[in-house]
Amino acid sequence: MEAAPEYQATTVQAAGLFPFTAGSGSPAAGVPVGRHLLWGEVVCLDPFAWLEQGLVTNRGIFVLGQPGTGKSAIAKRLTRGGMAFGVTPLFLGDAKPDYSPVVGSAGGQVVRVGRGLDRINPLDSGPLGAALTHLSGQAAATVRAEVRGRRISALLALAALVRTSAPVTNGEEAVLGAAIDLLTDPHAGRGGEPTVPDVLSLLRQAPDQVMSAAEVTSPDQYHLETRRLRQTLRTLCDGSLRGVFDGPTSTPLDLSAPAISVDISAVASAGDTLLAAAMLSTWSYGFAVIDAAAALADAGLAPRRRFVAVLDELWRALRGAPGLVDHADALTRVYRGRDVAHLMVTHSLDDLNALPSEADRAKARGFVDRCAITVLAGLPMRELDELSRIVHLTTAERQLVASWSSPETWHSGGRHPGRGKYLIKTGQRIGIPVEMELVGDEPVLYETDHRAGPRSTP
Repeated sequence: MEAAPEYQATTVQAAGLFPFTAGSGSPAAGVPVGRHLLWGEVVCLDPFAWLEQGLVTNRGIFVLGQPGTGKSAIAKRLTRGGMAFGVTPLFLGDAKPDYSPVVGSAGGQVVRVGRGLDRINPLDSGPLGAALTHLSGQAAATVRAEVRGRRISALLALAALVRTSAPVTNGEEAVLGAAIDLLTDPHAGRGGEPTVPDVLSLLRQAPDQVMSAAEVTSPDQYHLETRRLRQTLRTLCDGSLRGVFDGPTSTPLDLSAPAISVDISAVASAGDTLLAAAMLSTWSYGFAVIDAAAALADAGLAPRRRFVAVLDELWRALRGAPGLVDHADALTRVYRGRDVAHLMVTHSLDDLNALPSEADRAKARGFVDRCAITVLAGLPMRELDELSRIVHLTTAERQLVASWSSPETWHSGGRHPGRGKYLIKTGQRIGIPVEMELVGDEPVLYETDHRAGPRSTP
């Protein structure tokens, strides 16, 4: 039987022909992400607009879904559409890389980190240092203190990655702080951007300020107390991480770029330690862009800007060593009140449950709880049952998302039933089921399975 023609019209136009139309009440503000699976109307998603309209309590978005269901596709749609609303996407640690083509198509900046490629100096003040030259008084003092804290935090995170058997002690942290202060003190004839080899060299010299921070009574005791720390820093310079974090930043991030992607795919095959180090350094350096923009705007030297930070493959950075989740937790908490949205992407809660300690696992699960918007692609029922302890899911919602989790047939070449289908959850509201179709150049830009060729749906 020949299919009947299908027409679409607004409720006003079609009310006389079909008086039983009903809308779902889906938000119409923001980036169009697809059509409602039940009503067919356009569904929009925008963490900034939703917060301004009182629909959510923060700008955090957490995306969960099996591989191949389109997690990165909706992230690209949201960030690419957000650029049209004046939002600057920051893809901090593109490990595959999935997002660099999108940034390149928008005329943004793509930095490729790896041995023989671009370097990241984890102690580089980055755009914050550039902003500091335009500030004075209390504003300059605040930024200077922030730069110092970031440098110490970056050293502690990298040291934790290298030294997995024991955490960095309080005494070692004090020594690192004293070394940073001395290396950046212009009155001591130094200043500039310190590097990890600079810190190691200073610790070997054992100046009075550093020995005083170590709370020791003799040079011999100092060398004994700091031997483990010096070995840790040397591993960063001469071990498996050599050539990535042991020199000045080769390509500074451009504060004026419409989008920024830090491509770390060159180190993805070098092991979890190097990948986690690249991600953590990228996060620290990337959030310095946000702080610099805010500092310049507060001083009236630049317009106010909005950013969305995309943290994909989140679990790969967090599982590097115990305590690393604290660094990501601190970043997401600090920026909740600013013009910054977070988009975290991972496959499953099991990724977070694989972290080294129970304390880390509890904090990682808190990421989902603190994100006001949860986007669910295809997931198995077991995963949904566990997720419902954090995000309120009805029985019908769990059954719907579970139906997208596996192919319907054994025939090869079949389209995954969950590809491009998402359930958007906010608070205790009923979820919004939406299906996204790729348009224009999206089938090429959003392709992640490069060997399969472009496709028309995510």
